[in-house]
Amino acid sequence: MPLHVPPAPAPALRSVLTALASPTAVREARTPSLLRAQGPVTPELPLPVHVLDGTATRLTGWRFLIRCGERSVAAAETRLTADGWAFSHFFEGPYLASTEHALRQAEVMQQPYQPRLLSIPALYMLALWLHGDCAADAATGAPAATDLLVPLAPAPPGIAAHRPHRAAELLPVLTHRLTPAPLLSSPA
Repeated sequence: MPLHVPPAPAPALRSVLTALASPTAVREARTPSLLRAQGPVTPELPLPVHVLDGTATRLTGWRFLIRCGERSVAAAETRLTADGWAFSHFFEGPYLASTEHALRQAEVMQQPYQPRLLSIPALYMLALWLHGDCAADAATGAPAATDLLVPLAPAPPGIAAHRPHRAAELLPVLTHRLTPAPLLSSPA
């Protein structure tokens, strides 16, 4: 089934296009693949980025894969500011290839999904969040029990990258890891 990629807010897309057209923004990004790109580069596959704080999620930005020809050479992220959507930064690294890999995995699943990214900063973890309600507002919501979470590589120890998990199964594991251990009492 095809993925139902939600449209990014127009100001978020415009901010990325403006940054791509700026030689200064591209040069200062220090992303070698983007600097070496031969030919036009285009932002594609906008994915809303949600952050998991405890048990709540909040939208923090939109991530675009930057393509040159047939491959992604970088990613661009936007963030919500008091003035609206603004370009944040370009980057490359392991999450770029891992995101593409997870998206290809999701494309061949039987059920249609709305792809999102779920960041868990306290665990240094990023997951492709496959939301089962394709018509949902991509800027809102929390993972439903039946949604799939696909940890991206590098994943934290003990969590297999690229293995889809039902949110109802993986979120309790992550929440447990986020909960600080109780302090030991001092000897009397």
